[in-house]
Parts: sequence; C-alpha cells; structure tokens
Amino acid sequence: MKKLIYITFVGLLGLLFACEKDGDQIFLPDNPTAPTIVSMPDLTLERNNGTNILEFVGTPVDPGFVASARYFLEACATGDGFNNVIQILSSDEATSFTISVSDLNGLLLKKFPADEVSSLDFRIRSRLVVDAGTGAPGAADDTFEYISETQTANVTLYGLPRLDLLNSGIEQKIESALGNGEYFGYVKLDATKSFNLLDPDNSVTYGGTGGTLEENGAAIPPISTGWHQLSVSLNDMTYELLDFRIGLIGDATPNGWDAPDQKMEYNPQTGLWSITLDLVVGTVKFRVNDDWSGSINLGLGDADNPQYTLDNLWNSGSSQNIPIDEAGNYTITLSIGSTYSATITKN
Repeated sequence: MKKLIYITFVGLLGLLFACEKDGDQIFLPDNPTAPTIVSMPDLTLERNNGTNILEFVGTPVDPGFVASARYFLEACATGDGFNNVIQILSSDEATSFTISVSDLNGLLLKKFPADEVSSLDFRIRSRLVVDAGTGAPGAADDTFEYISETQTANVTLYGLPRLDLLNSGIEQKIESALGNGEYFGYVKLDATKSFNLLDPDNSVTYGGTGGTLEENGAAIPPISTGWHQLSVSLNDMTYELLDFRIGLIGDATPNGWDAPDQKMEYNPQTGLWSITLDLVVGTVKFRVNDDWSGSINLGLGDADNPQYTLDNLWNSGSSQNIPIDEAGNYTITLSIGSTYSATITKN
C-alpha cells in the first residue's frame, strides 16, 4: 500500500514520501531556494585594523526536504567563474561568516596583489547530505549542492612586513599579519645550515640561541631537515622553531600505516601542501610529524558528521579514512587554516 502526503513548505509543493521496500524516498521540488548573500563588509583592508572582525551575512538553503547542510564562503577573480576558487570559510550556518581583517588579507594575498584594488566575485555554496534516499536520478551518494548568486566587490589588500631567512639554502621569509612585530611562517630548513633573519625595511639582522633573539646574534641552528613552523617576536626578542612535517599515511601508501609518512611540500605562494605519488586501492589520512597525537589528524566525517568531506576535512581522532578506489599516480593538495580541505587527483 502506498500513502501519498502533499506538503506545502515555503511556497513549494510536491514533497512526496512513499513507503516502499527500500525505505522512504524524497522527490525533489522543482524550485529549491538557494542560499543568498545578504550583505558584505567594506573590503578596503588596512593593517591598523587587522584585528577587526568582518562579517558576511547570508541566508540558508531551503531544498524542500530534511538535510544536513554545510556552507562555504568562496571567492575568485571577477569573471573567472570560480574555476580558481578560494575557500574563505566554512560553517554549519549561512547567516553569519566572520573572519579577521588580517586572516582575510593573508588568505587573499596568495592570489591577489598587495596595495592594489582587485575585483572579486563572492558566493555561498551549500553542500547537503540527505537524511533519506531521494528519487533523483544519479544521486546515489545523496549529496546536493545549491549556490547563491554571485556578489562582486572591490578588495584592497595590504602588504606584510617580513623577515628574510639568510643562508638557509633557499629564498624564503616569514611575515607579520598585523604589522605588530609578531612574525610567523613555514620554512624549509637543512639541518646543516644555520640561518639568520634580516629585516629588509630597517636593515637589521637577527640571530640567537635557545629561543632568545638578538641583533647581530649567532646563526640559529635548525632542529632537523624539513619543514618547520617559525615564530618570531621582535617585541620580546624571542623565537620558536618547531618541526612541522605534514604527511600522508594509510594502507594505500607505500609504507601502509607505518611511519615514515609520505611527506608533503609547502608552496608559500599558494599556501598549499602537495605531494605526487603512486597509491594502491585502500585508504589514507593526513597527520603531522608521523604522530597521531599531533595537531593534525585529518579525515572524513561519519554517519553523525556527514558534513565533513574532502572540501571540509575533520581534524579529529574520530575522523574516518579517505578512500582511494583505484590504483595509480595521484597529486594531492592540502589546505590548512581556519578550515581544512584537500584535492585528490588521479594523473
């Protein structure tokens, strides 16, 4: 026996639930309501307002059926069509996306010039995981996307004060997001090459030992060979150098679930970590320093957290392994920051 129930929901007719052998089905309405961008902040960014909070206000998606939604605030160069998308924030709510001036400035500097006006397109993308099967063809994974109309705005970014690494073997720097004497960055070091720091704006060279910094001090010895996090405070003349080696681990990788992990490389221009390698059928996860107890343990969501996907990874020991369904050579990228996302592309 079939029982038809017609529901009127935000002006939409046609949600049909049918009792069948394989469970309930949802039939999609013809005109679901996409999310919208209601308002955007002034995007003339200034260093002296770096700690100020910017708010993008939106409205949620109304697909006409019960679903778990995840929202992504995204940007691209005007006219690009979001082919080269920048993910700014992700949230379970579309009504308010907040980010500091310094964080947004640092993120957009990866793609757009400082001290110039750039035209950007913004959108809110919603990704839904349906709580029941659908009658939509091709929707085997029960996921759907609804995207807001594009909003265009002029954005002015500011350049960042920097400290250049001297004698590290490659040209690299760390930057001060707020211009307040506090610097941070990822640097690639050779254990045999100690380095100094140059402030090019003031022609001052720094060095130090044991976390204490001084002008014209001794070259700083690396902890090991590979990527590090380097933090410097010119306010209290200290520095902190930490190993930071993001790797790929799993039974799809050459070493399986054993260390050492397959180490990724960092690109300061794009802000992405990447690796190209051969994988077999299996699963993978991301972690830092070959250690599950570190600050990075990235995977997918579970039945209770379906919003965590490749474009919104879950940083938790409870996160699920990422499947590799076909053997081959892959290029994998990883973005870490206020959110975590990855791409896995078979070459």
